[in-house]
Amino acid sequence: MTTTMRTAEGVFTALATPFRGDRVDRDALARLVEAQVAAGVAGLCPCGTTGESPTISEDEHREIVETVVAAARGRVPVVAGTGSNDTRHAVALTKQARAAGAVGALVVSPYYNKPTQEGLYRHFRAVADDGGLPVMLYHIPGRTAGAIEVETVARLWKAGGMFALKEAQGHVDRVTRLREACGIPILSGDDALTLPFVSLGAVGVVSVASNVAPAKVVAMVRDALAGRRAEALAAHEALTPLFRALFQETNPIPVKAALKLLGIFPSDEVRLPLVPASPAVLSALRASLGTPGS
Repeated sequence: MTTTMRTAEGVFTALATPFRGDRVDRDALARLVEAQVAAGVAGLCPCGTTGESPTISEDEHREIVETVVAAARGRVPVVAGTGSNDTRHAVALTKQARAAGAVGALVVSPYYNKPTQEGLYRHFRAVADDGGLPVMLYHIPGRTAGAIEVETVARLWKAGGMFALKEAQGHVDRVTRLREACGIPILSGDDALTLPFVSLGAVGVVSVASNVAPAKVVAMVRDALAGRRAEALAAHEALTPLFRALFQETNPIPVKAALKLLGIFPSDEVRLPLVPASPAVLSALRASLGTPGS
């Protein structure tokens, strides 16, 4: 696998991080990676929000990326989450991810600080220029309290160093605005919006649901990209109960519960301030997955 990555298409799984006894469960993580590769995903994104990035240490970040890279064995690209609201820290995490074998960096817009658009531009430029990896921009204003405006995305794309945008604002019309402004490949950041996003020109999804149903999500996206509208719509409708169940509580609480229900993770352990899934969410997950107790 080369250390460059200029584009993205298909399903990139936002990997959950398995914990046992408050430590990273490397064996469970490697099994998850193998299941993803076998199902045909286009790439893997460890250490993002789904991977509980706010509560993993730098040493754990390195351990997770190294584990995913080793398990992937060059079969799919690894795009590691390296975002921070401290630009120097984001650059350091990106350098660390590159040393661990990642070929791209998933970089969320800085949270809490509420930088201006010029500050956002300089932040992403510093990560791309100094971190040593091409950047997938991550726009999720519901978690960061600030938007990457379309004009800023276009400016960053023109300047180089960005290879895709994970778009998780939830506004379908933004896909058209982005495509009018620049040629950056757009990936949905919301499983439930993948199909409408692709119909407007997006090229895939950074998916939570593919942790638990990778083959089904991959098939839906392949059909959508190939213009097989009826097949893609049927897959979307079949997956919708799972999409809903996975976001009844804060991600990644439900997905880790689902992975335990399926026997992929031995534990659904999350770190405070997150807490395990409620009985109502467990019931919804069992129903959508068809596991015992549903």
